[in-house]
Parts: sequence; C-alpha cells; structure tokens
Amino acid sequence: MTDHETVPAPAPRLAFARVVPEFHRNLIALDRLARTGLGDPVVAELVNLRASQLNGCAFCLDVHSRDAVEQGEGEHRLHTLAAWRETPFFTARERAALALTEAVTLVASTHVPDEVYDEAAKHFSETGLANLLGLIISINALNRVGVSTRMSPAAR
Repeated sequence: MTDHETVPAPAPRLAFARVVPEFHRNLIALDRLARTGLGDPVVAELVNLRASQLNGCAFCLDVHSRDAVEQGEGEHRLHTLAAWRETPFFTARERAALALTEAVTLVASTHVPDEVYDEAAKHFSETGLANLLGLIISINALNRVGVSTRMSPAAR
C-alpha cells in the first residue's frame, strides 16, 4: 500500500517579490522579452523546465509544467524530459535548445562547448539564438531566487 500523505513544504526564507518588487518585476520582464523574441512557446517551456530540473527549483517546475500543458505540450514528453537524449520524442531543434540549456545552466563545469553552441546556431537564427540564451539566463536567475528563498509550489 502506498502512503499518499503529503509533507509540508519547507518554510520560505524570504518573500523576494514583496521585498524587492521592482527587481522581481524586471526578472519576469526579461523572461517575457526573451520568450517573445524566441517565438516558440513550446521550446520556451521545455527550456524553462529543463533548467529548473537541473537547478531543483520546485516552484518553477510547477509553474512551467502547467504552462507547457497550456501551450499544448503532451504529458508524455514532459515525463521524459529529464532523459531527452534517450528518447525519440524531441525534434533536432528542441534537442539543440535543450543541450544549450544544460551547458549554460552548468556553465561552471561545461564552459558551453563549441559543438553545443554550434548545433544550436544551426537551428536558430542569430536573433533566435540570442533570445534562447536570454531565456536560459533568465530562468537560471529565477531558479536561483526560487531555490535560495525556498519558494514553494504551494504558494502559487
């Protein structure tokens, strides 16, 4: 028999958006700007989800998994996103975006290899690539806020 009782989320450390609302609004605005410039809402949500998986941001995983479903993303691909390299479910363009997301998110250890960057450049225009990088940078910033302040999906 499985125990389905939930446990309370860790107590939040800081109400970041309340304490520095202008800074928080600008982080959200950067995300929206990059997302709009990218022009592909499904790729944007896959990028946001993969970075959030790597960073362990429960709040952002909750937000972006729901947003992905609203954008028409199927649950099957969402369930296999963490193992995207081992599945046939993602396009070459999506794979290039996911590889770049991982390399930029883990920049201290990857230093964004040329082959990863070059593969993304094959699938995105110069402007698209710049917006993709902007999106990756903004979700990583938001993940760091969420994880460090213990934002909870329950607070959504």
